[in-house]
Amino acid sequence: MMQAEWLPIILQGSFSEIYVMDCATLRFVQVNKAARKNLGYTARELARMTLLDVTRDLPRDMLLSLRHGRTKAATIDTAHTRKNGTTYPIELRLFYHSAGAAPVYIAIGNDVSARRNSAQALHTSEARLRAIASNAPGLFFQMLQRPDGSISFPYLSAGCHALLGIGAERLRADPALLFDLILPEDRSSCLESMTASAASMKQWNWEGRIQIEKWKDIKWINLRSTPRPLQDGVQWEGFMTNITQSKLEQAEIRRSRTQLAELSAHVDKVKEKERQRIAREIHDDLGGNLTAIKMALALVKTRLPPDDAELAGKTAYAEELVDRTIEAAHRISADLRPGLLDFGLVAAIEWQAREFEKQFGIPCEFSSNKKDIALDPNQAAALFRIFQEALTNIGKHARASRVSVHLMRSNRSIRMEIADDGKGIALADRLKPQSFGIRGMMERTAALGGQLSVSGGAAGGTVVALRIPLPE
Repeated sequence: MMQAEWLPIILQGSFSEIYVMDCATLRFVQVNKAARKNLGYTARELARMTLLDVTRDLPRDMLLSLRHGRTKAATIDTAHTRKNGTTYPIELRLFYHSAGAAPVYIAIGNDVSARRNSAQALHTSEARLRAIASNAPGLFFQMLQRPDGSISFPYLSAGCHALLGIGAERLRADPALLFDLILPEDRSSCLESMTASAASMKQWNWEGRIQIEKWKDIKWINLRSTPRPLQDGVQWEGFMTNITQSKLEQAEIRRSRTQLAELSAHVDKVKEKERQRIAREIHDDLGGNLTAIKMALALVKTRLPPDDAELAGKTAYAEELVDRTIEAAHRISADLRPGLLDFGLVAAIEWQAREFEKQFGIPCEFSSNKKDIALDPNQAAALFRIFQEALTNIGKHARASRVSVHLMRSNRSIRMEIADDGKGIALADRLKPQSFGIRGMMERTAALGGQLSVSGGAAGGTVVALRIPLPE
């Protein structure tokens, strides 16, 4: 009686398909709601059917084994056919029950369509991942670090041997081989970055060199991976790639830039010497010749007939022309190389500040913490040219009303700061390919081992600041 009360509740309330069948005929005695819904039959229709009407390939020997007690339960993977002819995969668990007048088979089934679809999707995804990993130019890996510090590699792609010179199986068997490959001078940075990644759960990024002894080869590798916490430690998933070629290219670029900087510095030195030579020739040869011409004209002028006004006028014009030419020669000579540079950098910069005031009408205040700064002639000439270029830029572009210049010498360096109150300079203008003035100042400063910056002033305008180290 008690069984009759709760059995219908179990049959109808279960999400699994439940079938109760007569042992002799396999005709359905009871079919629960979940089974009827999946099959699409009514209870009356199923009462005239057997399990063989809906189940494919039901093994008869399994039923006999259950009935004779050789097995207590059996499981089969089969398929059920719905009333509309469609099928779905099902896992059936079969039991034999002999209580009562008529023994029965009980079948409990679960539709495994979703599980199979998930398994198929997972298989497809894994196959796709394996294909990507095997064809990628590097090594995909999973690395697990346990609480005791030991590591293992749950997964290593086929690129392991090509990158590290070690097969995946060998590295899995002895994970410490990875760190043995890293050059001693790079090993500590690798371990430190790994420890920091594990502590912060942030990406593990590292670049360093490995040495493959049997290939007599040193490679640069790049490691990028993401950590995630597990119950038994921290696991990283990521990849390693060979970046040796890019490192060689970077080194070549740096070497080329160094050579270009050295060439630029050499050209500046040669140009400065050539300017000095031309300025000296203009001053000595051309200036001397012009002075001689002026003296000769003065002598001719004293011997002219007093009543020849036309000849006197032409002589006066010639004298004026000689004076203008002498003045132009002095100006050109000073532009090529101010003679005041021979008297020191401070004097030359102060003279250039006064010349700037005369040319542009903009007050230029100059101060120095030393009356004289003794420098190598090449350093002095380079600093002077940087100062000239800065003033030229101010005069042409800044629309400034005032300029201040500070020159400071310390035990270790020389600092110069040129500030104006003009319209300022935008970052885009500083980076323009045509900004040869700023680029030239930077190149000259770099050639002296210093740094130059161009920035906005606190109250507007532009500040050009440079620092040149002095030899100890």
